Amino acid sequence: MSKSRDYILLYINGKKTKIKDDLAFKSLSDFLRYEKQMVGTKIVCSEGDCGSCTVVHGKLENDKLNYKIVNSCIKYMYQLDGTHIITVEGLKLNGCLNPIQESMVKNHGAQCGFCTPGFVVAMTAMFEDKNKLTQKDLKDGLNGNLCRCTGYESIIKSGMDVDASKLTYFDQMYEPQQIIDDLKEIKQIPIFIETSEKKFFSPVDLKSACEFKALNQGLTIISGGTDIGVQINKGMRDPNTIMSTSAIDSLKEISVKDEYLVIGARVTLSQIEAFASELYPAFYDILKWFGSPQIRNSGTLVGNIANGSPIADTTPFLFVMNAQVELSGINGVRQVNINDFYKGYKSLDLNNDEIISKISIPLLKDNQKLKLYKVSKRKDMDISTLTAAFLMDENQGKIESIKIAFGGVGPTVIRLKKTEEFLNGKYLTEENILQAGQIARDEITPISDVRGSKDFRLKLSENIMKKFYFECLEEEQVICQ
Repeated sequence: MSKSRDYILLYINGKKTKIKDDLAFKSLSDFLRYEKQMVGTKIVCSEGDCGSCTVVHGKLENDKLNYKIVNSCIKYMYQLDGTHIITVEGLKLNGCLNPIQESMVKNHGAQCGFCTPGFVVAMTAMFEDKNKLTQKDLKDGLNGNLCRCTGYESIIKSGMDVDASKLTYFDQMYEPQQIIDDLKEIKQIPIFIETSEKKFFSPVDLKSACEFKALNQGLTIISGGTDIGVQINKGMRDPNTIMSTSAIDSLKEISVKDEYLVIGARVTLSQIEAFASELYPAFYDILKWFGSPQIRNSGTLVGNIANGSPIADTTPFLFVMNAQVELSGINGVRQVNINDFYKGYKSLDLNNDEIISKISIPLLKDNQKLKLYKVSKRKDMDISTLTAAFLMDENQGKIESIKIAFGGVGPTVIRLKKTEEFLNGKYLTEENILQAGQIARDEITPISDVRGSKDFRLKLSENIMKKFYFECLEEEQVICQ
């Protein structure tokens, strides 16, 4: 650790900020409010759900600052090294309201005003990416911002009424070159911070990460931190040894290689969307309902895998695709089929020195049909009651092979092997699907919880089979016409 540094370096509204000791373990929202008196960033849910704490998060990518919105309540200071944070206070232009704020005033976009800073920050970032927004753009982009009293009509109207010709962009507000130079200077220096109760390590290479993990059993690995941040805020976890992967450049790869989409451990869900829209349209549709833009800008696919939740939205897709999990350790790299990776509830085939470095997903073949489903009480921003994935090879109505995975019906995501075996070689008919639904019921072991009863999930398993059939039938009829 002699060559490491003992501080976090970031910029906040264009000002260089150095964080040491206990402050490194504060959430960004608490740091802004209580250490910097920047109280425009509000705290409500502390779960990354309401968006009142939204800030802009600038990261170095290809020697440029790439700005995205994130939830500051579940971002901790140790995650922010080498970044530029812009808060609602930082959006003022010469002490005056910016055009988005002016439009919110003009169109009565606020009543109590508590959620308003989050909306303003989110809309400002949206205009950074696109000069003219449609209603759909605004509704999709504000998916992670909740308002309980104003009503969304006036907020959407405010966004539509913004005079884009008067907008000032982030690189105009904050001259980027000095920020970029300073952040590049410290980029390849690892961080080690230790207090009386906690320690934090941010390595810059995989070898160091694996060695640290081997020496610190039970440590918490942070990437996006969208789930762990919630657990810390709600008192469910209080990790004393934390390692971040955010400075390991080898983990940020996303590319198509040898008929696989290869996704590194640092790649965010929002970065995957651009690839998924072309390669796996059904997966792209699921990703659009994965949390909010703020969550997708932080959370990673590998983090979703490592979390090991049986209701993870992405895992059934990976199961039917036979995705390969790359595990890197002190002695090298090994590959594990994701269907073999989970040994039980939150129990992974992972050695003491290993971390998940990549996930490789086979590309879809021309004759394959992929269908993904998520059942939840709300369409937006909700945890799944049941998830399902179907991957079928079909030839003139005959099922040559099919893979089916369900989530939320057992301690892990489950491949329905008996149901698959029954359907393989049969024709895709309603009668066969109804029988398969009965077999599927017998393969799952759901429990009752706040999201649904055991009986409800059993019935859902049958209904999802029928939904799959009728969607396939409808598509065939469209093709025939």
